[in-house]
Amino acid sequence: MFITFEGPEGSGKTFQMAKLAEYLEKLGLPILTTREPGGTSIGDQIREVLFDHKNREMYPRTELLLFQASRSQLVEQVILPNLELGNIVLCDRYADSTIAYQGYGHQQFDLEQVRVLVDFATGGLKPDLTLLLTVDVEVGLNRKVKGGEWNRLDAYQLDFHQRVLKGYLSLANADPARWVMIDANKPPEEVQEAIQKTVLERLGLTDLSH
Repeated sequence: MFITFEGPEGSGKTFQMAKLAEYLEKLGLPILTTREPGGTSIGDQIREVLFDHKNREMYPRTELLLFQASRSQLVEQVILPNLELGNIVLCDRYADSTIAYQGYGHQQFDLEQVRVLVDFATGGLKPDLTLLLTVDVEVGLNRKVKGGEWNRLDAYQLDFHQRVLKGYLSLANADPARWVMIDANKPPEEVQEAIQKTVLERLGLTDLSH
């Protein structure tokens, strides 16, 4: 099963994914965790370019293509091989991030064109389940500032991040079979409990939650 974590900045995706992986491993399930952009040696180098504040002159089109380059390498080198082995793959961001950030966020590209690029980069691979951690935009950005993490994309204007969240909500509402929304404004323990419940149900292991 391929499970992705999505959400605006400061929604707690990375923390919650790590907690879920730890929980599922204790149940004896085969887990592989990865992230975007990055997850491979090539992808991590691209990540540095994308997030470095000194690259403020980067155009949105360049940004869009760099994300696809990193994603393509990750799918081929990490995600597909692990799915073929029967592992549960947890990914911190995936293709929907591009639709939300470079599509809805920048408002410069036709969404269908963006989807074509994403499909090419992923070979059409879609998640079985996408967990959307929703958080008030300003709350999320404040969390990132306090956490000491602040990259080039975080520094975009507030209205950019508000469009990103609206984009995510639109994507989730259009495909409720794949997306499950989790309120990440709640305490981390409650968020994790909701995530575990959702994932166990999808795996057909609901009785293990008791």
